[in-house]
Amino acid sequence: MPSNQNPLGALPARFRRERLLIVGCGDVGQRVVRDLNTGPGAGRLQVLALTSSPSRVAGLRRLGARPLLGNLDDAATLRRLSGVATRVLHLAPPPGEGAGGAAWWADPRTVALARVLRLRSLPVSLAYASTSGVYGDCQGALVPETRPLAPATPRAQRRVNAERAVRHLGRAGVRASVLRIPGIYAPDREGGTPEARLRRRTPVLVPEDDVFTNHIHADDLARASVAALWKGRPQRAYNVSDATHMKMGDYFDLAADLYGLPRPPRVPRSTAQEQLSLMLLSFMGESRRLDNRRMLQELGVRLRYPSVGQGLRGLRVADVSAGAQRG
Repeated sequence: MPSNQNPLGALPARFRRERLLIVGCGDVGQRVVRDLNTGPGAGRLQVLALTSSPSRVAGLRRLGARPLLGNLDDAATLRRLSGVATRVLHLAPPPGEGAGGAAWWADPRTVALARVLRLRSLPVSLAYASTSGVYGDCQGALVPETRPLAPATPRAQRRVNAERAVRHLGRAGVRASVLRIPGIYAPDREGGTPEARLRRRTPVLVPEDDVFTNHIHADDLARASVAALWKGRPQRAYNVSDATHMKMGDYFDLAADLYGLPRPPRVPRSTAQEQLSLMLLSFMGESRRLDNRRMLQELGVRLRYPSVGQGLRGLRVADVSAGAQRG
């Protein structure tokens, strides 16, 4: 049969239930598994999780996923992924610069995954977790998905090349979605709040030099990822971001107030390089406001945490509504 037909008919009868393969089943992937195993349609979908670590197998099983051992940096271990899933959620990041002999701009992991998915019947859909960094510095402009890409760092350039590999797979018949994701946070996520940075008294920029940042709660990202697999349009990019348009310093001020900590010191950009790492400086060199209307309208995502204030408090929309009714 042609490779772009629905793979359900090509699978043995025991495989004809929808099967989701999660590649990179870290914090967000595990939230996806929990949502799928506890929601109204629990049990209707079999979830497979690729892991390169045998020590994670038992934990993934307890979560409700079937672990598959394989390593994106070793293509020979990936052959078992061919034809195994009807939908694929690719959450794994590219390797670090020069890792494994790869060119600084390349993402051989996504290329290896795309190659193995072509070996047998293609999945119906694939969603790839990219980064909003592919837009580069937009000087605070509101950024739709149609804006030309202008990656300014090797990290962002690797994501651009990964997006190209995903789109190439889409031209072969997979309904491919690219999720452009900003800063991910959640109070129950390791490193998922700014509290540690506030306690270290890491400076932020003075207001006149500050940049706009964007955020998404990890739970909302998990839900948007699943929505893209079923509702995403072919070859479509989506900004997966909440509705908060806030400058970085204001974000840390808000967090400090919520945690009862001192607000961070402010420094001008001219002296920031003396006190901040190159990584932090790179984030402070780009300013943009993500337009999330395509995600809301096409994927039908209703954000549980529409603002970072609600998300840092763990205050869901349903909780806000209930409080308003009681009042």
